[in-house]
Amino acid sequence: MKKILFLVSSFLTFLVAHSQEKLSLSYYLPQHVSYNSEIPTPESFFSWQVGEWHVSHDQLVSYLREVDRISDRMTLEIYARSYEGRPSILLTVTGSSNRTNLDKIKSDHLKLSDASQSSSLDVSKMPVVVWIGASVHGNEPSGSNAMLLLTYYLAAAQGPSIDSLLNETVILVDPAFNPDGLQRFSHWANTNKSKTLMTDPSSREFNETWPGGRFNHYWFDLNRDWLYVQHPESKGRATKFQEWKPNILTDHHEMGANSTFFFQPGVQSRVHPLTPKINQELTQKIGTFHAKALDKLGSLYFTEENYDDFYYGKGSTYPDVQGCIGILFEQASSRGHAQETVNGVLSFPFTIRNQFTTMQSTLTAARSLRIDLLNFQRDFYRGVANESKAASGYIFGNQYDKARNYEMLRVLLQQKVEVYPLKNNISAEGKTFTSETSYFIPANQPQYRLVKAMFEKRTTFEDSLFYDISAFSLPLAFNMPYAEAKTASVGEKLTTISFPEGKVVGDKNIYGYVFAWDNYYAPRTVNELLKKGYQIRVATKPFTSVIEGKTQTFDYGTILIPVGLQSQSQEAILADMQAFAKRDGLDITGISTGLTPTGIDFGSSNFAAVTDPKAMLLVGIGVTATDAGEVWHLLDQRYNMPPAIVDLSYSNRVDFEKYNTIILSGGNYNGLTGNALSNLKRWVQNGGTLVAMSEAIPWAVSNGLANVKLKKIPSDSTGNKPYVFLDEYSRAQEIVGSIFQIRLDRSHPLAFGYKEETIPVFKDNTVFMEKAKNPYATPGQYTANPLLSGYISKQNLKQFSNAGSILVNSSGNGKVILFDDNPNFRAFWFGTNKLFMNALFFGRIINNTATVRTEE
Repeated sequence: MKKILFLVSSFLTFLVAHSQEKLSLSYYLPQHVSYNSEIPTPESFFSWQVGEWHVSHDQLVSYLREVDRISDRMTLEIYARSYEGRPSILLTVTGSSNRTNLDKIKSDHLKLSDASQSSSLDVSKMPVVVWIGASVHGNEPSGSNAMLLLTYYLAAAQGPSIDSLLNETVILVDPAFNPDGLQRFSHWANTNKSKTLMTDPSSREFNETWPGGRFNHYWFDLNRDWLYVQHPESKGRATKFQEWKPNILTDHHEMGANSTFFFQPGVQSRVHPLTPKINQELTQKIGTFHAKALDKLGSLYFTEENYDDFYYGKGSTYPDVQGCIGILFEQASSRGHAQETVNGVLSFPFTIRNQFTTMQSTLTAARSLRIDLLNFQRDFYRGVANESKAASGYIFGNQYDKARNYEMLRVLLQQKVEVYPLKNNISAEGKTFTSETSYFIPANQPQYRLVKAMFEKRTTFEDSLFYDISAFSLPLAFNMPYAEAKTASVGEKLTTISFPEGKVVGDKNIYGYVFAWDNYYAPRTVNELLKKGYQIRVATKPFTSVIEGKTQTFDYGTILIPVGLQSQSQEAILADMQAFAKRDGLDITGISTGLTPTGIDFGSSNFAAVTDPKAMLLVGIGVTATDAGEVWHLLDQRYNMPPAIVDLSYSNRVDFEKYNTIILSGGNYNGLTGNALSNLKRWVQNGGTLVAMSEAIPWAVSNGLANVKLKKIPSDSTGNKPYVFLDEYSRAQEIVGSIFQIRLDRSHPLAFGYKEETIPVFKDNTVFMEKAKNPYATPGQYTANPLLSGYISKQNLKQFSNAGSILVNSSGNGKVILFDDNPNFRAFWFGTNKLFMNALFFGRIINNTATVRTEE
């Protein structure tokens, strides 16, 4: 039997290999049209046929540029540059009559989203706008490879059918949502390809090394960044989306090799309530065109299963709250060039053909439903205008951290949300908002539904399963004070914003400089001062000081630079203070004496020495790449202090003593064994600070690095249940992403820089810690009723009440700091980044008696 299976497998491999050699464009392209010979085919440009190799990003761009140079149907523009410098490009394709009038077409199209102007538009004379994009996950490449065919087809096809399509549509072709990931994966797949294709799923070609090509440079999933736009590709894409407001946006993905093909709509019980029903009805109508096209190919497919439209930060859902139809496509992935599956050998060309076919069916549907789609967009914004009349807007602002205000404003303005600065101080919902640091978002604006989605706190749901996170409140993510308000006295609408510049103030005869740790970018200043050799202290207790005749209060975590301890001249110190204050938005105060009216004096031992964080980030097989990437991105991009990134497989050859902080970001660290594990334990005992987060905590506990009691997740043992509910029940116990409230001990070094005693945290795991018996060792604890937003089962919610969120252990002279949530989630959780940075800067000053001891 084994011999027969081997022969069958070998024969299939032979067929796949030789069918690829004979592959021609006729396998992909419609044959009822003629093609312009002046437009180069992909094969003539590359000397290989589409699907024979995985196109790299640079090859893809070079082909599109050549077609753009020759064709009079398209215009290529670069809308962003990735972290690795690769261009994100957009091709605008339409008929010649539209191209000469494109600015007016765009202007009129935008009026559809303005209820005060849209009534005058005759939609029967307007083209529909379709955005086709692919491969936001770099190792899901069939979409980007299909873009070679789509570009050629749109440029070269001739005849009445293509002319009519181009006259009635404006097509925006976004060939690679993730340039860096696509480049990384194409190199892997091509490097590991055999001349005679190997289809065994165990082969190296189908099993990338960690972290794989799915992610961008910093290992982020760019398909979760559409709403809060923290990365350059997303920022540029959001700008173009708001510039065009397309009617359809497609998002071409891949899934497991043993699946088939999916197109939306998804699971109807998991559509976000702010998405109108007609959106899903139109999605279903468009789906009939995909079904018809795939039926002709004989391709298997499914719909209304597995995937959903809840989190508005995904490419297929982000459009749905903005009068557009977002459509997700998922193609079973060959992951290489041909792979054995339960459905037979899945070839790369087959996956490309399905993607190209549904790109075509999308355009056919858009043309057929053109007036329906244009009317839907107009009606959507008319509905928004009516809803917003009775709705409240939002006031927000943090008087202690202008930098965090700036970062939140940047997100809002990126999404074309109308924001106004306050003219007067306002009190609302028990909070005070100052005119210098607060803003108003009126409900009466086109983006009202998007704003509501970004600000709402939702805890009730029709369904208990989610494809992605169930909570994504912007002000909670930023730990931003906010309140609802109908109206407010405001200034001129913000159109642009500048980063807030800080300044040096205070006395002239300088004994020392101080600044608050509240500012988001204070760690960047401290890090660079330490790199320059400055002696720095942090206040572990509050104090007051008289400055220019006025008494000022300084809180826990105030940074002190004593002039007398520095080797630099007073002039050089002042120049540094002025430069860092301006760059990082800090207000730095000069003080003329170390004697304080109340609280600790400058020579007190309660001003602890701050030392340079020398951090190692352990990564590799088992580690959650996105969690590790969040740490890398935060430290490198925002604080100019990149960690040493060490793979677990190399850890037994690393001198741990070079570092004072080691970070376990999430996942399991089973690759850390033998000498490496012994060295890590010895390093902690010798004074190192180990930071372990989320799923890394159980690993640390089981390996004797942390002394924490973990709560057990309740099991389902009540009676008999239908087998069909097994998956639903188990998935309903997951915490895919919800927001909870913790209580902070503001006097604890891990809470320095926080004014609030309670703050929101994000959790996407089921690690629950008991609070420590030592009353000083749990600086962060969940409140009695901690759920702020998102879904959690009743069984799991019981685990949270008064449980530990942040715990501190010690072993020998070292510390182990445990976060059971994710303080750096997806780069947009600005509100808890300071907790993580405090662990790096101040973990070493925590008193060992305020910890839970781990047995040595």
